[in-house]
Amino acid sequence: MTTAIPPMRKILSDKAPLKFCWESSSTSKEVGAALRVLAEEYPLAENGRGGVPLRFRKVRAKERVSRVGREGAAVVVEHSDLAGALRGVGSALSGLVPAEEKTSFTSLGIMLDCSRNAVMTAGHFKGWLRKLSLLGYSTAMLYTEDTYELPGEPYFGYLRGAYTEAELKEIDAYAASLGIEMVGCIQTLGHLQQALKWSVYQEVKDTSSVLLVGAEKTYALIDKMIGFWSRVFKSRRLHVGMDETHDLGRGRYLDLFGHKRGFELFNEHLAQVVGICRRHQVSPMLWSDMYFRLGSKTMDYYDTNCVIPREVVKKIPQEAALVYWDYYHDNEAFYLDYIKRHRDLGSEPLMGSGVWTWNNFWYDQQITERTVEPCIHACLKAKVKELFFTLWGDDGAFCDFDSALAGLAWSAELAYAGTTDPRRLQRRFAAVCHASYRDVLLPCNQLPTELFWDDPLLGIHWKNALAGDPRFWAKRAAGCRAALRKLEKADVRSVAGGDLAHIRNGLKLVVLKVALHQALDAAYAKRDLAALGKVRAAVPAVVAAVQAFDASFSTQWRRRNKPFGLEVIQSRFATQVRRYQELAARLDELLKGRCEGIEELDARPVSHIGVNGSFSQSYSACATTF
Repeated sequence: MTTAIPPMRKILSDKAPLKFCWESSSTSKEVGAALRVLAEEYPLAENGRGGVPLRFRKVRAKERVSRVGREGAAVVVEHSDLAGALRGVGSALSGLVPAEEKTSFTSLGIMLDCSRNAVMTAGHFKGWLRKLSLLGYSTAMLYTEDTYELPGEPYFGYLRGAYTEAELKEIDAYAASLGIEMVGCIQTLGHLQQALKWSVYQEVKDTSSVLLVGAEKTYALIDKMIGFWSRVFKSRRLHVGMDETHDLGRGRYLDLFGHKRGFELFNEHLAQVVGICRRHQVSPMLWSDMYFRLGSKTMDYYDTNCVIPREVVKKIPQEAALVYWDYYHDNEAFYLDYIKRHRDLGSEPLMGSGVWTWNNFWYDQQITERTVEPCIHACLKAKVKELFFTLWGDDGAFCDFDSALAGLAWSAELAYAGTTDPRRLQRRFAAVCHASYRDVLLPCNQLPTELFWDDPLLGIHWKNALAGDPRFWAKRAAGCRAALRKLEKADVRSVAGGDLAHIRNGLKLVVLKVALHQALDAAYAKRDLAALGKVRAAVPAVVAAVQAFDASFSTQWRRRNKPFGLEVIQSRFATQVRRYQELAARLDELLKGRCEGIEELDARPVSHIGVNGSFSQSYSACATTF
């Protein structure tokens, strides 16, 4: 007995996903293999009964097509390729029937940062791959600077949660069954500080993060890297990185070989890397920013006055595809201009946009939507064929990355449907990601990350923000209180789209911190001992809130990531606890008349300055980060 497809008015409700059955005899091997994998998580029964019949029909089209309609009691998915078919399955599971979608992107992908403490486990990433396939993604990269085990290099990725060859091959095979191309994404010049800090790499080190160009041992190491990725992934493409090497040639290279122009040095190195790629039969792509930075008087990637000499352009290897990364601009015209500038360098660029996860505990909806929408529109208008969304982990990768599935669902909707109907997106997210899209968005843009790391005595961010806007922290606390009220109605037991119970702990912590420091500022300015006594009495509650957030943070981290790197964030929370204990002790001294004031509280900035929200700029003005 089959289940009838409900009418559209019911399709857009929040009920459970529909159940489907499909026949292996009438389904292509490619689609059938993917459905068997998806059945690990979704109601897709092979040769079963009791579900809505699901059929597939391949069509010829110039673009990727995903059409879902009804034929009698059955749902039919018309598709141009496997990604279109699985996007259609996602539509069917969501009850979005009929649906007619298409995209001119031949490759729609993601790049997940696995190099800044958080290394997602293979098992959890498989869950992501299932969801990504149903959203219509066809490419994925794991950004691994040194977080993979390189044969013969025991200190490469040491204590960093490095992926093994077996894990990566397992991920690759799993992704392939879902029609997703896994592309290696590494670094072959800069961003290698975590490996280069070990003495065994002294001979290939130019600066603290950049490899020594021209050294034989450098290219022997890179040969190992590229050889490794050519084995573990079936894709014949490899992202070789090479971005943000601002100090290229200015360390040991300068001592050994003297000064050489940046353009010349960069192209010389790229030619060597391309040659190694050729030997391993992989096609390289690299971040493009250094060409634009070297052509800018201020080393700015987005300097519209930059000049890249023609002789430099001529020496860019044609085999090397350039990746234009841009997570910042909110106007279509800029993207169109820079796409053209990339094409003027002689090859078709790939576009790297961003679903914002960096410097945040939760997905940043505001910046993502403001920058991704004009980027996608520009790419479609300029007929860019490959687009992927980066998910970075700057400053410790403390974001609950599962919350970013909301951003990936939103971005895919825009790429396929050309619009983002909230009702349809809510329905798709519930069926594919098993969470409420509306609930996941409630904490977005509410948690001021800088306050989590800010030292309670020094108050670097606290004081700086007040210098710019005396009501800054009051407004942030109000936003947290509003989000908390809304979360009272949400199912915080759900962790599929991010751990809402954990982030609720963070919101509570912000509210308590702001209240304590507002009271501290007012009482200390007047030396009101009675009020200061109340502040002192409130410190244990803040400490308890820090510890609660630390505990839930550890839980959600271990659910998703390898254990390595957790120690960094736990150390930061421990620092908070110890410094609040110090605040309490200093207030005790003041209250007992043992001192006339607290020097750290007396120090104030003369004006508002640009201080970022990173841990290193929050906890001290004296020491380096940890």
